[in-house]
Amino acid sequence: MSIAALFVTHEAAMRLSAFGAVLLLLAALQWHWPTRGDGRPARRQLTNLTLALIDSLVLRVFFPMLAVSLAITVESRSDGLLGAVAWPYWLEFTLAVLVFDLAIYWQHRLLHQIPLLWRLHRVHHSDIAIDVTSGVRFHPLEIAVSMGLKLGLVWVLAPPPAAVVVFELLLSVGSLITHADYALSSGLDRRVRWLLVTPSMHRIHHSTRRDETDSNFSFNLSLWDRVFGSYRADPVWPESVMSVGLLGFRDAAQQGLIALLLQPFQKQVGGSSHA
Repeated sequence: MSIAALFVTHEAAMRLSAFGAVLLLLAALQWHWPTRGDGRPARRQLTNLTLALIDSLVLRVFFPMLAVSLAITVESRSDGLLGAVAWPYWLEFTLAVLVFDLAIYWQHRLLHQIPLLWRLHRVHHSDIAIDVTSGVRFHPLEIAVSMGLKLGLVWVLAPPPAAVVVFELLLSVGSLITHADYALSSGLDRRVRWLLVTPSMHRIHHSTRRDETDSNFSFNLSLWDRVFGSYRADPVWPESVMSVGLLGFRDAAQQGLIALLLQPFQKQVGGSSHA
């Protein structure tokens, strides 16, 4: 069995294993060397992780065919843009991962610009602290919208299934890495972020300042922010003390699980709003 076939066959186990290992590693890292130290309350972390579990259940219930399964189906029919050409496998694989990463960049940017979508996405931004569990704090409706867009892209593009597996791995693990409460040295961070999103780069995106929130939309490759003019190098206040979250959702009662599930149906009060 080829490596690509192994990826596809054991996709679920690989994703879960990688996610769990990286989560535990980053949790230990940020505990011993925190940049901010504001994300430690166990109740907050449990709420974020429970929200992630609900998201997973929603996908399994309402999406009988996820992105990898659809990619296998489309590939077998030779449909889609890549199915219509006979390019080398490595080229189709690389192109597919790049296109998916670009699509997620624009999806993220639109989540901030379209009021209805912002109501879903602000559950993620309303976290009043930031640590590795912030990387899984998404409303189930946003996860459903994101999956719908990915399925549409798979149908149109017909990427190699292994490329979809790799991208899904990068997306889930990358979200943990960029939200974790640690920072690279300033020199190393500057070099790494020429290619990849670093925690310090993404932390700016969680600032309470609107001009900082509307920057650094990239998930994996940082070049999209540079190409499309949304890159910001530094926050106004040092990342260790800058205020994160949304000014209209800072009460403890607004940070509970039920409140987060109901949040998209409520109006934001106070502070800057995208809606």
